[in-house]
Amino acid sequence: MRVGAEFAVTCSNGTAALHMAALALGLKAGDRVVVPSLTFLATANGPHHAGAEIVFADVNPDTGLMGPDELSEALDRADSGDGGPVRAAFPVHLNGQCGDLDAIEQLCADREIAVVYDAAHALGSHYRAGKANERRAIGDGRNGAMSTFSFHPVKTIAMGEGGAVTTNDSALADQLRKSRNHGMSRDTDQFENAIFAFDPNGAPNPWYYEMKEPGFNYRVSDINCALGLSQLKKLDRFVTRRRDLAAKYDELLQPLAPIVLPVSRNAACDSAWHLYVVMLDFAAAGTDRASVMRDLKDRGIGTMVHYLPVHQQPYYRSRYGALELPGAQGYYQRALSLPLYPAMKDSDVNRVVEALSDVLG
Repeated sequence: MRVGAEFAVTCSNGTAALHMAALALGLKAGDRVVVPSLTFLATANGPHHAGAEIVFADVNPDTGLMGPDELSEALDRADSGDGGPVRAAFPVHLNGQCGDLDAIEQLCADREIAVVYDAAHALGSHYRAGKANERRAIGDGRNGAMSTFSFHPVKTIAMGEGGAVTTNDSALADQLRKSRNHGMSRDTDQFENAIFAFDPNGAPNPWYYEMKEPGFNYRVSDINCALGLSQLKKLDRFVTRRRDLAAKYDELLQPLAPIVLPVSRNAACDSAWHLYVVMLDFAAAGTDRASVMRDLKDRGIGTMVHYLPVHQQPYYRSRYGALELPGAQGYYQRALSLPLYPAMKDSDVNRVVEALSDVLG
């Protein structure tokens, strides 16, 4: 396994990975899960599809990451309201960066809360853990119960479409495999219907399987996996190039400060940089984000915003009411994702920064 975990269970996409992880934890109606609001919809939808209610946490306005302070505030808010116990937290490695994993896990361990990391952005990223500053691959199974990954075409490696969950817990891995494949099991030690399961001599019938609880068809095709294995061989090259491009952006954007600033860095993380995000002071530039994006598009440069805070989505807003999360709002109001992919040339970065400077005047 590339990240060093004992088990990696592949599936059809990153959303399925999040849902499978929630099911493997046994999350059900009445349970609650803490999710940072600054993420893609799937991070909240995965555990919610398992029946859990979502407690949205704020994030650092400069990194977009949920840290221990934001997690603690969300837990205190959950304790003071109505509802079932908080059973899990789903921190997000936004843009490829991770937060303070040691502090988050200690906080959750003290309250017997499981941790599942949404690492869809972070394949190839590393975390420097503990006082020894040990460099660990994100998803190696030593941080959290599970980590989920996405292999969508825009991610660090692509399978066309696909996902995976990594863990060092064999029981969780078994549950993940079952939920991926309709809840089916061919484990003879767990068969209950002996009359169907075994022949007259007590040998298991070769066609037999059982389902103790329903699962889903979250399998990924062999064709997708073949592409993924080919891409995995290129991971180090892809990550190195992404880091080089991010460093090039950092250098070229310096003259645009403080109007334009790269997203703040977490010194404990060696990011693989799935996204390159800048924080823009649109008011100081005398413009707005939509105009900047349109003007850049006219110059052949695509940009995007990652993400609209999920607690502001109509479904969750109607379910949980209005919620003030100033860190998430502050990040969202300034964020703009610039082009970043391994095939970019240094001259492409030059062109993006020159165009951005021109658009901002």
